[in-house]
Amino acid sequence: MQNTASLTELFILLVQQFIDHKAEQLAFYMRSYWQNELPYQELECFLWDTFEEWSQLNNQSMQPYSHKERVFWHVLHQTHFWEEPIIKHDIYVKTQLSTCVMYLEGNGLCPIDVIGMRP
Repeated sequence: MQNTASLTELFILLVQQFIDHKAEQLAFYMRSYWQNELPYQELECFLWDTFEEWSQLNNQSMQPYSHKERVFWHVLHQTHFWEEPIIKHDIYVKTQLSTCVMYLEGNGLCPIDVIGMRP
């Protein structure tokens, strides 16, 4: 029983570290894109790389989500879903994503109206 608990705790830590690291990168990529310092293709490549790296973790669906993880997945999915001009110029989409990015950076409140799900 103790081995199972230890493995679960280790996996929770691994997921948390992944989300913390990738959330910081995602915030950087989003801000750089909005400031015209990064082409959309680089942002899109980051999204696909992140999905691929996540798929390398085992048993992701068994662990509970943190608020940060839900916001992270929301931003990732929304950025992947919307077309380039919408992400950059649609005031509603950009404001929602910007609010989420601020939270991921530790500079804002957790948005309550987002539901990010693991791929």
